[in-house]
Amino acid sequence: MSSITSKMSVNTQGPIAELGNVLLRMEKFGRKNARKSLRLSLAIVFVWFGGLKLISMSPAEDLVMAAAEILIPFEFTGFLYFLGVWEVLIGLLLLSERTKLYGSGLFFLQMIGAMSPLVILPELCFTQFPFQLTLEGQYIIKNAVLIAAVVLLATQAEGIESDKA
Repeated sequence: MSSITSKMSVNTQGPIAELGNVLLRMEKFGRKNARKSLRLSLAIVFVWFGGLKLISMSPAEDLVMAAAEILIPFEFTGFLYFLGVWEVLIGLLLLSERTKLYGSGLFFLQMIGAMSPLVILPELCFTQFPFQLTLEGQYIIKNAVLIAAVVLLATQAEGIESDKA
């Protein structure tokens, strides 16, 4: 085991020992459940955000439609509904180890559009380029975390430890 907690010299009494024991239990839980928890949390995010688009309650609707007008070369009146279904499907596919690669593929295609406003609509994403983001810009930048999470899920199988030092 290459973790910090495995290298700790834990006393057998007192609050320091208890903290060490808590850290060991957390590490054990994390090793066993991290990928499942990550899949579940991604599914919740995508089903929720997609669901909001399906019922026209997404706070990102104006941004999505502004980007779609630029990116889609034809009139697509049901685009927001289509995107909502797409996002719900991503969430559902990421739930299962068997279907995670399909969900990952849909996710990466969706990220092209999701990240595009940073380039095609910078006036909506930045108050001062490149550092001062608007709320919309922050909403888009957080996708970096989602990308990292999906890369992890797509490239690693359940029950396989990785990043061993």
